[in-house]
Amino acid sequence: MNAVKGPENSAEETINRMIQTYEKDLLRLCCTYLKDVSLAEDAVQETFLKAYKHLHAFRGESSEKTWLIRIAINACRDVQRTNWFRNLPRMVNLDAVQVTQELEIGSELVAEIMKMQSRYREVIFMYYYEDLKVEEIAAILNVSKSTVCRRIEKARRLLKNMLEGGKNRE
Repeated sequence: MNAVKGPENSAEETINRMIQTYEKDLLRLCCTYLKDVSLAEDAVQETFLKAYKHLHAFRGESSEKTWLIRIAINACRDVQRTNWFRNLPRMVNLDAVQVTQELEIGSELVAEIMKMQSRYREVIFMYYYEDLKVEEIAAILNVSKSTVCRRIEKARRLLKNMLEGGKNRE
């Protein structure tokens, strides 16, 4: 379905198609990780650069989207590991990100999701906003399916508590 290889598809055509198809989704994902639009844009750019360099190694064992999300998460984690990032005061302004209508930027729900620990935020984002299956999320995060299910359940409970006026205890 998402064939990367083939005589009719050059690497440039393939990566351009991927950019047009997945750029906004990856930007949204990176914003949830980095909480900074500029850093997220850099991470997305790094994602497509790495994808282009390793396009020949894509075996099609997962969808292109799953493959790109995995690269994007790793790019975000690379940024988070730096001392510079740890000392940078930041708060994402999601209004600056062009996103699809199903993600209501000003909603209380999105604000609460952004306050969650990344392990809960990432599964909520991938499961509900990216509509990925538990198996795909497990492959992206390199964890078991049961871990993904537990994180989704925990995130649901945390969100319910937060939206009912409780505090995020995690």
